[in-house]
Amino acid sequence: MTELVVQSHVPFPVDDVFAWHLREGALERLTPPWMRTDVLAREGGVADGGRVILGLHQGPLSLRWEARHRDLVPGRQFVDEQVRGPFHRWVHTHRFAASDHGCAVEDDVRYELPLGALGGAVAGRRVRAELERMFAWRHAQLAADLGRHADPLARATGPLRIAVSGASGLIGRALCAFLSTGGHQVVRLVRGRVSLADEIAWDPERGMVAPHALSGVDAVVHLAGENVGARWTAAKKRAIRDSRVAGTRTLAEALARLPVPPRVFVSASAIGWYGDRGDELVDESSAPGDGFLAEVCRAWEEAAEPATRAGVRVVHPRIGVVLTPAGGALARMLPAFRLGVGGPIGDGAQAVSWIALDDVVYALHRALVDERLRGPVNLTAPAPVSQRELAHAIGRVLGRPSSLPLPRAAVGALFGQMGREVLLAGAWVRPTRLDDIGFRFRWDTIDAALAALLGRTAPADLPKLALSFSGS
Repeated sequence: MTELVVQSHVPFPVDDVFAWHLREGALERLTPPWMRTDVLAREGGVADGGRVILGLHQGPLSLRWEARHRDLVPGRQFVDEQVRGPFHRWVHTHRFAASDHGCAVEDDVRYELPLGALGGAVAGRRVRAELERMFAWRHAQLAADLGRHADPLARATGPLRIAVSGASGLIGRALCAFLSTGGHQVVRLVRGRVSLADEIAWDPERGMVAPHALSGVDAVVHLAGENVGARWTAAKKRAIRDSRVAGTRTLAEALARLPVPPRVFVSASAIGWYGDRGDELVDESSAPGDGFLAEVCRAWEEAAEPATRAGVRVVHPRIGVVLTPAGGALARMLPAFRLGVGGPIGDGAQAVSWIALDDVVYALHRALVDERLRGPVNLTAPAPVSQRELAHAIGRVLGRPSSLPLPRAAVGALFGQMGREVLLAGAWVRPTRLDDIGFRFRWDTIDAALAALLGRTAPADLPKLALSFSGS
């Protein structure tokens, strides 16, 4: 069998590190964003006999990976072994040991590829390199997440009961996993029949949510809303506006009716609030812009007013272009770049005020625990880029051409008003409120973010993490 041992040190107590791995969401947080993986089923956690079934996707191909857990030593180790999946054999031992200044974390993986020596000769080196990339990400992600949960403000707030709408969306899935691993209780607002104890039924179009269901909630994060990334028909525009405004008003009014309302209502907005601003640099103090999205964002934020009047601290995270290969704008752009036919949209001069998905999660978490944040807060990285710069950065990271533009006329013909307002327009947005409170972005430059998100960062380049690789 081939063995790979990956070790790192994190400056947190071993009991905290081990407990993090036991909580729902740990597997999702440890999965690299460039790996398309779905958790199809799980039961029993990491206790002996527990199991998990994953759906792995590579291009058009999909396969299932089933693993069972064994050899649990509380606070020290657990093992997962492949029952069926892509390897001939796979045994992964997770070890944790107290050290003078925290916890030593070790992943010891022993595996065999299919087809024996032939499989090793054909794919051995490539599989080894991919596993090293994956485990480098896992160790860096663990350290980053633990650091955010250990922030003094988060420690002082303690575990919260947090209701989340839009929990199945791109941001919602990542946020719920992060909050759960931090020891918070997450309850999801869902449409239709409630099937789990951690769900609350609501109907935003009809303005219905049972106030008693929100009783005892410490915080609400409202992320639900119709996807704007499609051609805007009259019906689509109505759905975009109504899903945001009606849903926000429904929750704000329900919170205002509670005898004891939650501490904070984090109600999402977007940098579309600023409209197309050309070369102007804007922040939270800037005037609103023009256009359909700007109008929607103004109404969206105003709909939370009942909660504000009831004394709830209301935060409006104005979210920028979220970067992750798991979905959204970057995922839609990558296929063309990988084929060598990617490039700028239009003349490429328009601003792209971007933010990596994990920094969205960390900023939303900060909004939950930091009393200084209220009202609009821009969730954008401190170094926005032009659309041309974004295209060239993707090309550099992938090692592919990046100069074939999508002409303005084609954008208008394909996407209509949506293309003109979203793809051909932009604003240079500064995260002034986050800067004021000393928020630390995990990725503050586009090249560093793309290299990490696309798995092109060498293990030695991962910041502030001493990794060691060994094995045969």
